[in-house]
Amino acid sequence: MFEVLMYDGGVYRSAELYELIEDVGGVVINSMRSSQMLTVTMSVPEEDRAAIEELCTDIGGTVKEVPLAGTEIAVIGPTLGRHHMPHPICDIAEQLRQYGAISVVMGLARGRGKATAQISMDEINIINEYDAAVFMMGNFKSCIEDKKDLLEPLDVPLVLVCGPEPEGMEDVCDAVVSGVGRKCERMRTADERRKLVEIADTVVRLLDARRETLSEDPLYVHPAELKQLLETYEPIDMCLRPAPIVLLLGGLRVKIPYSEHREYLENLDVFGRRLGDIARIRPSRISDSSTIIEIMTVSEVEDRDAYRAEYGA
Repeated sequence: MFEVLMYDGGVYRSAELYELIEDVGGVVINSMRSSQMLTVTMSVPEEDRAAIEELCTDIGGTVKEVPLAGTEIAVIGPTLGRHHMPHPICDIAEQLRQYGAISVVMGLARGRGKATAQISMDEINIINEYDAAVFMMGNFKSCIEDKKDLLEPLDVPLVLVCGPEPEGMEDVCDAVVSGVGRKCERMRTADERRKLVEIADTVVRLLDARRETLSEDPLYVHPAELKQLLETYEPIDMCLRPAPIVLLLGGLRVKIPYSEHREYLENLDVFGRRLGDIARIRPSRISDSSTIIEIMTVSEVEDRDAYRAEYGA
């Protein structure tokens, strides 16, 4: 069994941490450096956790469990304007990061107005690339209920966060967390901090259910194993964008252009198989500067192999 942990501390002696992770057969999921501070999310064997914790304490850092590691989550407001993009959205995104997720804040282009709010097909496709979405609405019950159409097309685990408790939203979202409306200040009080934890725990519950579903028909290769193979590819190794490879529950987001690197990715050898035979590779809907690799399940690969053996296609 592997456990996902997060190291939070300084860069001093961080090379020793990377070496120990490699020595125990672990994987670095994500590494973020800010000035002299370093955050490393890692997957390590359960029996080696004590050694990792001992080293992290010795070099002046802390270690904690991160249940959302290896996921990418969108936190959405109706617009990016001051009217709709309150401080709680940033606090929610930061809370999800504390749980190990890569969180992205976004707003709709035409989300403003109780009766005129819209969501475009491009926005739907972009949001559906993430593992989950947290949609933040405001303080008026009728306004929230009238914007139900914004949520209906989304096909990811969805948490609605709003002020009052709306009615009739059960069929368009997986969970509702009320008591968090628009406000012009950070969520600092004890009750507000508990609400942030409630939101994050709700996302954990939804993604744990998805992981359980995936375990019934597991992916042909784990995203972390594929990440290790891709890290040796020079364009990815030289990429200056934050987190050039982002783990998703069902695959990876690789921050290199699909059109330029499609042939290499499709022909990459993954334990004796072409990556193009065990995964669906396509450009990200955000832009062609990123590539989505959706790993097939074991049964999907077996069905494809059987079809090709029978029809030669």
